[in-house]
Amino acid sequence: MLHFLRRRFVFFFFTYLLSSLMIFLLLRVLPGDPARVIAGGREATETQVEEIRDKLGLNAPLPEQYVNWLGDFLRGEWGETIAFRGARNRQLITERTVNSARLAAVALLLSVPISLVLGVIAGLSENKLPDILISLFTLSVVSLPEFVTGLFLINIVALRWGRGALAEALGWWFPASSAVPANASFGEMLPALWLPAFAATLVMLAYISRLTRAGVIEELKRDYVRTAALKGIAWRTVIWRHVLRNALLPTVTVIALSITWLISGLVVIEVVFGFPGLGSLLIAAIERRDLLLVQAIVMVTVTIILFANLAADLAYAVLNPRVELN
Repeated sequence: MLHFLRRRFVFFFFTYLLSSLMIFLLLRVLPGDPARVIAGGREATETQVEEIRDKLGLNAPLPEQYVNWLGDFLRGEWGETIAFRGARNRQLITERTVNSARLAAVALLLSVPISLVLGVIAGLSENKLPDILISLFTLSVVSLPEFVTGLFLINIVALRWGRGALAEALGWWFPASSAVPANASFGEMLPALWLPAFAATLVMLAYISRLTRAGVIEELKRDYVRTAALKGIAWRTVIWRHVLRNALLPTVTVIALSITWLISGLVVIEVVFGFPGLGSLLIAAIERRDLLLVQAIVMVTVTIILFANLAADLAYAVLNPRVELN
């Protein structure tokens, strides 16, 4: 186990370095000068631009710039925002990351139980009517882009309640727009989370349920299931204590890796619903050419994704003793 952990952390370290280097170089070759943008664009004088470049260390050699930038990022010094005056990058990104984490948590709480139930039902009724209906539904839903699903929910669910007290209550819990203040509490933000979370749930539904179905079908063909049935053990006991326990192991990894999809998939969903998360902040930073903010957001995203992958590997190794850790 120690050898496995050591190897995974070494891999994590080098992947993180390589990712940070790619982000640093890619944003250096993009058109646009951060110093000139900070100085005021075309109206700025060359003297003002050079002063800002010296302040940001942009005149130093690229290796020195990279080391300084990565060191500042790891210390939490992410610079000042250009797009949002009066705020610092760290403050903005932390606030929006918390909001995206709330949305991702609600999406996982919805998608995981529903997907597991559908996957188990489909696996236990292989090639029968329930399996066919579940497969058609999940594959149809996953084929739709996130923005189509989001617009469908806004149009059908949020705007078609009708009139009356019930419609008023439903409209409050499922508002068409999720544009709430970025610093709102979780309770204040909760109604704005349901529709975007359900849109993300529909996208993840097929992946988790199909993997669960495949795992259940594979385990049902194992020799130990036949042996348990021949011994007269109740079928429900065989399913709950043995089949599901083994069939759901690969699903644990996929659920952990779904966090990485949520980070990228929520960008579209947040923009469609107007939700103040990390994805919508990234789009705003790109539109306003705030390269320093874009750089910090992408690095935070890479950090989250790498930690999610590491957690998935460790969780699978702990839950599945058959894994060769060395």
